[in-house]
Amino acid sequence: MHKMIFVNLPVADLDASRAFFTSMGYEFNDNFCDGDALALVLGDSIVAMLLQRDVYKSFVLGKEVVDAHAASGCIVCLSAESRDEVDAVVDKAMAAGATAGDTEEHGFMYGRSFFDLDGHAWEIMWMDPAAAEVGPQAYAAQQG
Repeated sequence: MHKMIFVNLPVADLDASRAFFTSMGYEFNDNFCDGDALALVLGDSIVAMLLQRDVYKSFVLGKEVVDAHAASGCIVCLSAESRDEVDAVVDKAMAAGATAGDTEEHGFMYGRSFFDLDGHAWEIMWMDPAAAEVGPQAYAAQQG
């Protein structure tokens, strides 16, 4: 199937976006960064392309670019290795100027979300590996 994922997100200010994500500990692949885009490395094969709004608009001909502060089109959900990592990532986002989203606590799954400087929704989540293997309903049934 697919080997990589590239999520494209419109941003208003590339410098502010770079500073925001850098302060969270993320890096950029500068081979794919220019005055119009930043390649935010989220994992070995996961990249968020942060595109100037006018460049993003050129990819969605005939459609308006949403203001993610006012409307939502997607939630970027990233896995974490532990509950502590969930908290660490979201706490860094909050310290960098993010707006708090919600917290989900389901015992076998824990997640917190935030909205970045452009209003894009990000969720960081952890799931018990046993629940991920058999599925949430089967895992709950096993737990009694």
